[in-house]
Amino acid sequence: MKALLMAAPLALLATSALAEPVTVDNCGTELTFAGVPERVVVHDINMSEMAFALGLQEKIVGLTGITGWYKTSPEFDEQRGDIPELAPKYPTMENLIAASPDLFVAGWYYGMRPGGEVTPDTLEAQGIQTLVLTESCVHLHEDRPVASMDLLFDDMVRLGTVFDKKEEAEVLVAGWKSDLLEIDTAIPDENRLRVFLYDSGTDKPFTAGRYAITTAMIEAAGGKNVMSDMETSWGTTSWEAVAAANPQFLVLLDYQDGSGAEGLMKFLKEHPIMSLTDAVQNERYVPLRYEELTPGPSNIAAISKIAEAMYPGSF
Repeated sequence: MKALLMAAPLALLATSALAEPVTVDNCGTELTFAGVPERVVVHDINMSEMAFALGLQEKIVGLTGITGWYKTSPEFDEQRGDIPELAPKYPTMENLIAASPDLFVAGWYYGMRPGGEVTPDTLEAQGIQTLVLTESCVHLHEDRPVASMDLLFDDMVRLGTVFDKKEEAEVLVAGWKSDLLEIDTAIPDENRLRVFLYDSGTDKPFTAGRYAITTAMIEAAGGKNVMSDMETSWGTTSWEAVAAANPQFLVLLDYQDGSGAEGLMKFLKEHPIMSLTDAVQNERYVPLRYEELTPGPSNIAAISKIAEAMYPGSF
């Protein structure tokens, strides 16, 4: 992975000077920056919100993967302003080269696929560095630790380090940790509710496993992900396995396609075995947007929403 250590000189010409080069972890590989990136492309709403939280809009020359799948909030649209979307779903190499970035912020299955056209190696050949979302590293390295909220905290500080805003990032993270402590204090001391996250899929449900930050979020909200034994971050399982776990509460991903979370709930009510589970029979669920369930600043408010919906008398 030597190609990840430094971008070609072409990219470095576009950066502003740092007091000294900074090196950050990038899926277990060191990634070194001689200067602050000045032309950045960011994939997905969640990583865009990380950048917005540090006020990096002036450095962002394009976003990818925003309108192809997801609903956006008014707050996101306001923060985005007139930053163009280069591709509604995954970008092509042509999309990226046309924007002349020196950095692409993305992840595996968050804008890049192993062996695909756009990877850190193929971008390095074009003088473009790639900062990879840590949650996604499990798709290349299976020996990753189980998901925790550090996936968000560490990536936020890492992004701040790259853009010479480490102190600002650390202040944000400290505030988030304080918010989570307040939520934890309010959660009743009782058996944790069994929770199932339903993303999509009819023949087989697509959901979050032990390496997805959503599992850590559910735990922070006082629940237990019934699919936390899945050896993946995001993947499919069987309806039989979910029904056997008998979830008491559901987190439903509110996509823009179809009828969103309401459509997912309607499907579950009509499903021959899921309709028998406690969560479906009692209609206990919370709808959340994509950026609330993938690593990003919206995770903290989402944890609060989950906790309040599971334990309404405690908040």
